Amino acid sequence: MNVEYINPFLTAAISVFETMVGVKLVRQQPFVKKSMQPQNEVSGIIGLSGKAKGTVVLSIEREVALNATGVMLMERPGQINADVVDAIGELTNVIAGNAKAQLEHLNMSVGLPSVITGKGHCIDFPSHSKPIAIPFRCEWGDVVVEVGLVEEREEAAQT
Repeated sequence: MNVEYINPFLTAAISVFETMVGVKLVRQQPFVKKSMQPQNEVSGIIGLSGKAKGTVVLSIEREVALNATGVMLMERPGQINADVVDAIGELTNVIAGNAKAQLEHLNMSVGLPSVITGKGHCIDFPSHSKPIAIPFRCEWGDVVVEVGLVEEREEAAQT
């Protein structure tokens, strides 16, 4: 998987979390995912198409989602609710927008993000991809950027 497709999302996540909710993300050791389930309870999902197609997931730990929502709305919710979905949707949308600007020269398109919540939900990465996870830690908990992409030439070779 080409890091040129991944790095814009990583730099965008770091920048957006720092500017929008005032928290610094510290990168941890990346790893290959062995499951279709995201690491955390709240997922902002971004679809990609073009030279590569697939999914980027912003997997956010419950406490991070609640605290980020609290900063954005000036009132921390007690549980995952519609306000949390909206706040994480907004963060994911801004990350997608920032990444999109860095991906245009690679002929990549970024879809409209969506948010899924709940323990044990699954993400449908492309079937021939080997999704990777790039974890981050902040003062509130964990955020993981999960990426599963298939490049055009890889997909054509597999069919």
